[in-house]
Amino acid sequence: MTEVFEASACYYDLLYREKDYVAEADYVQRLIKTHGGGKDLLEFGSGTGKHARLLVSRGFTVTGVERSAEMFAQAKQGSGFSCILGDLREVHLGRTFDAVLSLFHVISYQTSNASVGAAFDRASEHLRRGGLFIFDVWYTPAVLAQRPATRVKRLSSDEVEVIRIAEPCMFGNENRVDVHYTIVVKDKRSGAVKEFSEVHPMRHFSLPELDLLADRSGFERVTAEELISGADPGETTWGVCLVMRKK
Repeated sequence: MTEVFEASACYYDLLYREKDYVAEADYVQRLIKTHGGGKDLLEFGSGTGKHARLLVSRGFTVTGVERSAEMFAQAKQGSGFSCILGDLREVHLGRTFDAVLSLFHVISYQTSNASVGAAFDRASEHLRRGGLFIFDVWYTPAVLAQRPATRVKRLSSDEVEVIRIAEPCMFGNENRVDVHYTIVVKDKRSGAVKEFSEVHPMRHFSLPELDLLADRSGFERVTAEELISGADPGETTWGVCLVMRKK
């Protein structure tokens, strides 16, 4: 058993190659433009930097914060995008930004009240007055209505074949789902096979819960909607994107 992303980081972009990063970057750009944000962004959980690089190509500058050393090592930094290795709950950069982003359910990885509160506090600390905090989370009504199920993903590149099994375990009193991943990797050249496991604890949130956290950290909710589609949150919208404004 390894820590979150410790072993799977080198296969991360392969595992999520079907994810529409371009559409998500366009969507974030629209949100920022609609709600009066600027071009200087801080990204919590910047991963391998795919969102950041796309946003840089759209005229933004992005400073990333990534906790996983393995993910950080893969981030391709360059003009307009720089990244630091650190915990989003503890980072203090001594400056403010126009908007703070935290995409692909990074906030849902903050499973304790203390961790979520710290994430909101650090976002507020790094925003100018009126700045935007944009993030997406697992949405409680959809998680409870649809309930997570075991899923198998099979992927292949020129070098490897990967099978990933995701087995969820729900903890209803904690608004948490622990996703147990088993990943099997076959090297196409040597035929060598390796297997490893990770557990990803994920918290799901209701809107009143998020509004309470926002108010505590000096934010007010501007909007909550399904990522990209803009649909109203409901039992079919597993991932909900929120825009909070610093008061």
